Amino acid sequence: MRYPVTRRHNLGWRLLRLEALVMFALVAALTLLGGVEVGVSALSGALVGLLPQVFFVWRSSLARGGRQAHRFVMNLYRAEAGKFGLTVALLAMVFVAVPPSNPISFFSAYVATHLMPWLAAWLRRERSTP
Repeated sequence: MRYPVTRRHNLGWRLLRLEALVMFALVAALTLLGGVEVGVSALSGALVGLLPQVFFVWRSSLARGGRQAHRFVMNLYRAEAGKFGLTVALLAMVFVAVPPSNPISFFSAYVATHLMPWLAAWLRRERSTP
């Protein structure tokens, strides 16, 4: 049985789209400033960070709580474990198949991808009015 996507579940996808847009703008800026090699390294770092997050959002959006909180929490643990495994596999694949020509741009984009959800949550927090 398919459940309708609620606003709470849609929030993960909206934040993910915002994160992807910002990351690809960053990659484009690095490509313009540093050249194609820097851009390709930044793109691979952004994808290594972004694809596991896509998996996590997809997998956690399948989790429905309700009266079965244990199942919901276990589904989130599975999503996080899958995200971790996918990150390790993608990092290994990138370094074996296509070593980044510019490791600084690769790791900068990778770290920026991991910081984006925290930044987005911080920017979206409710501020009290005086």
